[in-house]
Parts: sequence; C-alpha cells; structure tokens
Amino acid sequence: MSEESPTVRYEALRARDSRFDGVFFVGVTTTGVYCRPICPARTPRRDRCVFFVRAAEAEAKGFRACFRCRPELAPGSANVDQAGRLALAAARAIDGGYLNEHSLDDLADSLGVTGRHLRRQMEGYLGISPIALAQSKRLAVAKQLVTETDLPLTEIAFASGFGSVRRFNHAWKATFEKAPSRARAAVPPAAGTVVIRLDYRTPFDFPGMLDFLGARASAGVEHGTTTSYRRTVAIGESRGWLRVAQHPSRHSLALTVSLSLARQLPAVIARVRTLFDLDARPDVIADCLGRDPLLAPLLAARPGLRVPGAFEPFELAVRAVLGQQVSVRAATTLSGRFAAAFGAPAEGFGEGLVSFFPTAADVARLSPERVAKIGLPLSRAKTLVGIAAAFASGTLAEPQSDLARTLATLSALPGVGPWTANYVAMRAFHFPDAFPAGDLGLKKALGIQSERELSARSEAWRPWRSYAALHLWASLAVGGG
Repeated sequence: MSEESPTVRYEALRARDSRFDGVFFVGVTTTGVYCRPICPARTPRRDRCVFFVRAAEAEAKGFRACFRCRPELAPGSANVDQAGRLALAAARAIDGGYLNEHSLDDLADSLGVTGRHLRRQMEGYLGISPIALAQSKRLAVAKQLVTETDLPLTEIAFASGFGSVRRFNHAWKATFEKAPSRARAAVPPAAGTVVIRLDYRTPFDFPGMLDFLGARASAGVEHGTTTSYRRTVAIGESRGWLRVAQHPSRHSLALTVSLSLARQLPAVIARVRTLFDLDARPDVIADCLGRDPLLAPLLAARPGLRVPGAFEPFELAVRAVLGQQVSVRAATTLSGRFAAAFGAPAEGFGEGLVSFFPTAADVARLSPERVAKIGLPLSRAKTLVGIAAAFASGTLAEPQSDLARTLATLSALPGVGPWTANYVAMRAFHFPDAFPAGDLGLKKALGIQSERELSARSEAWRPWRSYAALHLWASLAVGGG
C-alpha cells in the first residue's frame, strides 16, 4: 500500500511528478473526475482532492476516469510489500483477465486460500473487492481500445472481457455517462493489427532490456533487434504474434498485436508489462540499492535497469534448466531446438517466427529419452519433463504469492537446485527479492568466494535483490541464464 501522506501526494500533484504516476490517483470533488498525478489539467485546490491508491477505488466512490490524462495507462504497482503479496498476486491475475474466464474460487484455489479469505485480503489491502477490480480493469482495457484503435465496438466488448455487448454498453454508460468516442491513434496500425500504448515510469533502460531479451531469444519463437522485440503467442485457442517497440509518446512502449489475439488482449497486455517490468518503481529501488557503495555507481551507469520477466512462466523455466552449466549462447541454441522439436508450427508471421513454444501439458507427455535427443543429458531431460508436469498439474501455475513456498516447490523437483529455483522465481514469477546467491558471476562482481558471505551481503538489498543481481551481471556483461 502506498505510504505517501496526503500532503506529499498533493505536492506531487502540483509538481506533476512522474515518479508518483500510478502510485496514487486523485479524485476532484467538483468535477467527479479522477486523474493521474501527471495530468496536464489545472491543479485543483487541496480541499477538492481525494486521494486513492488504485483507480478502482476512485471508481468505487463514483469518480469517472479523466479522458485527458487517461488513468488506464498509468503504470501499475509492483509487488514490494510482503504483507500484501497475496492481494497483489491476485490483482495481477485479475489484470490479466483471469476472472473473465474463471471464478473467484478458482483464483483463490490457485493461490492456496479460500475465496472468502481472498476477498477479505483484497478488500483490506486494496480497498476493493475482486469483482469490482475485475470490472474496473475491463473498463480500462475497453477505454484504451476505444481511444487508440479502430476496432468495432462489438469486438472491443469481447476483447476487454465483457461477456456481451449489452454488458459493455451498460457499464460504459454507467461509468462515463456518455457514448464511446473515437480519437486518432498515435501509432497507425498496419492491416490486421492492433496497437496499444504501454506507459512506464522513468528512467527505463529499454535498449538494455532489448539486448538482454535478444541475446536469449529462442529461434523460431522470438526475434530481438536493437529497436524491437517480436514473438509468437498462443493463449487458449488463440494464436498470433506481437511486437514491442518504443512509442512516439514519451515514457511509453508500443505493443502491436495481431488481430487474431484481440480477444486475449488483457492477458497479452499484462504479460508484456511483466516481461518488460513496466510497473517497477526505479526511484524506490535506486534509493535502497544506492546506499551500497559498490552498487551506487552501477545504478548511476545503468539507470532504469529492470528485471526481465517472462511472457510465459513455463517457457522461462525451461530456459533456466537449459541454461544450467552452459553459456547463454548455448542455452539459446538449445531453447530454439526445443521449440522446433516439440512446439506447433507457426506460419506467415515473418522475421523467422515459425514456432509456438510447446505447452507444459505437451512436454509432460513426452519421454525423457525423446527430449534428450535435442542434445541434452538424460538427467536434464528428466528435469524438464518433471517441471512440465508441475506446471501442467497447477503446482507451479500462475499466480505465485509466496517466495519461500515457490522456492521450496521448485527445489523439490529433481534437477532443480538453488540457482535455478531463484532464477525462475526472479523472472518467471517476478519476485523482486529472489537472489541466486550461488551464482559465479555475482561472486566475481563482488570479489566474494563464499555463497554464505554473498547471502549476508545481500541482506541490505532487500526487498530488491533481484535488481541488485541484474546490476551486478550487467557490470560484467555476463550471467542471467
């Protein structure tokens, strides 16, 4: 939960301080509208402002989203408060459209709690019910599609998660008190595509992120350049591709998605935000890590360095196992072979995108002997099949809310040691405090030989040890699987 006082929030609003974008929202009582703290409109008087941590809270109090600063574009809140990790994990799943196709009890079960407990946690921590949060997210996606695309309103209704056009129309009019209106898209889409704007807080080392992802791109599934990232996408029955590049607007990325994925847009947007770590708070991270005299110059040299996430957690887990005891280049080669051998073919996507990464269920049905034929030791092939079974059964399904439990579950799998478990937790499940203390590169960067000594040194970096690891790896230009 945000800890800024109302006075601090009002001063941030007056200054239009981008560090607080998405950290809080302000409702203006005289207009009934709520805004981001960076809204270019005239700053209201202090006594007319009501502050909220989440946009959904403002909507629950009857405020309408501003059409000028567009609160639906604000970066989200990274999972930094361990006390609220359950609520935040559930919120991430809801942001990805989980409740559009599943029940609240399904979500609670995936998190290992009851539906009643999850409701209490979310209402107590976030100030809003899961159902209200889901409705707010559907409207946010719908508002973005109405504003930025030329999709028919019927398609927007279903793409944003509404079960019918009638429900979409009712929710829109009840919230905005007017019919949807169009605006010219900042990035004209190519035929058969949708372009979505994704905002982030500065600084953001986007070139560094592209370098990291490009060096680890699985041939046939992903393609990275110095200016963009492309990949094939399979979600449910939908198949297509996406591309991420810099947006003409400041502090934004442009996500281009094939129309075949239109009805999976909430999931695609949420996954891309996680992949590029767009909801991080660089100021808070730098404030913590910058106190260390070794890390301070690294942060100054690479401001805005993020932790690359994963578009698909199982895919990243496979990559982590393939990266055991081999170079990044060798692991990348093996990952491409794995996708080519066991993934479904993709056609017509261009730039070498010819495969979908295999699903956990597909790999779980394979024999270790067959998997080993791509050039792996049989023991590592058995590890891959075991991880696939864990994902397919739901044991390691998204979302994950507890780092210790996630590490224990991963470490219990044959062939998964502390390095792999922490690397998967760091990137696949996006825990900001996962830390592979046995990593040789991290020891080298610090001039430390002992894993115990490295672990002790890293205590001062909590809860941002994953970011510390990225900076240390970057200082050596090695590591990271």
